Amino acid sequence: MRSRSLGCIGSRRCIRFAAAFGYPWVIAPNLLVGAVRVRAGARPGRTGVRGSGRRTGASVGGRHGPVRGAAAALVLVCTLVPGCGGLDRGPVPTPPPTATAAGGSPLAVKLDNVPGARPQTGLDAADVVYAEQVEGGLSRLMAVYARRFPPVVGPVRSARESDLELLGQFDRPYLAFSGAQRRLLPLIDRAPLRPESPDRAATAYYRDRGRAAPHNLFVRPARLVPSAPGRGALTTGFRYGPAPSGGTPAASRAVRYPQARLTFVWSAARHGWLIVMDGTPLTSTDGPRPAPPTVVVQYVTVRDSAYHDVLGNPTPYTETVGTGKAEVLRDGRSYPATWSRPAANGGTAFTGADGGPLAFAEGQVWVVFARAR
Repeated sequence: MRSRSLGCIGSRRCIRFAAAFGYPWVIAPNLLVGAVRVRAGARPGRTGVRGSGRRTGASVGGRHGPVRGAAAALVLVCTLVPGCGGLDRGPVPTPPPTATAAGGSPLAVKLDNVPGARPQTGLDAADVVYAEQVEGGLSRLMAVYARRFPPVVGPVRSARESDLELLGQFDRPYLAFSGAQRRLLPLIDRAPLRPESPDRAATAYYRDRGRAAPHNLFVRPARLVPSAPGRGALTTGFRYGPAPSGGTPAASRAVRYPQARLTFVWSAARHGWLIVMDGTPLTSTDGPRPAPPTVVVQYVTVRDSAYHDVLGNPTPYTETVGTGKAEVLRDGRSYPATWSRPAANGGTAFTGADGGPLAFAEGQVWVVFARAR
């Protein structure tokens, strides 16, 4: 069986990331190089819920268990490393919660977003919704819940490699997902989060027989997390406060992926942005039509990862650590911004044209990752 060595071991970025996530042994890679290799095609262990058609677990054991465990952690570090001021003249915005002030672990749910999965359930209750490109140029959502949990959320779908980097900003968040590619599962197990797929928490999930698979898996958050941790768990780096000066009027804004289009239309009556997916208004099965007060278009590097789907389409990797341009939509206006996230274990800061923090409106925030121009 062929294996591949870890070529980025010991790089400066790898060392910094390892230190941030508690892998100090990476600083002395000579202890592992030559002894640790990633074995492709490892046999899966646990299987998913009946009818899911996807394996959702993998075992790391046997007489080589310690070495494989170290290898999995090392792969996580090397995989998650991307590429292995002015005065605020307006009102002072609310500072973001810090890691030391975190009130617990939020719940993140991977959500299906193809036409057959809509309308979703529980989307309006999310504090933050991230939209990203996946295989085939389609879109997928990740909803983060901290202040309150809806009774049901779904349809739930599978995790991606770049989710691990994105979720590093939170304090060991719970991740509800339907499964993942077999080779990715050891990385998920070693990541600083609490993975909760159907094989680990079967009683929290159910399938809606009125919908076609695979768009019919739903989760009950209360069966995964004892209670909503509160706003302090939202260590996103976002600041909230009054609207800044400037900006330009914006009636709508569209973001296009190769096979998906997300449009946000300002509604003065709702004081938020109504969402249109692929030309169809986005609704919810259990609440009002989502209308987030703040929408962020964040321009990032999107590259192919080492994974692909069953059709051979490469899985995109969305890099959320670094810096770049952004556009913040609030109060019917558009504000140019710059985003900065120096490390995977921290949040993202957004600054305006004057170099000061750019405050978001109170309420739900949608962040749409778009390929940097």
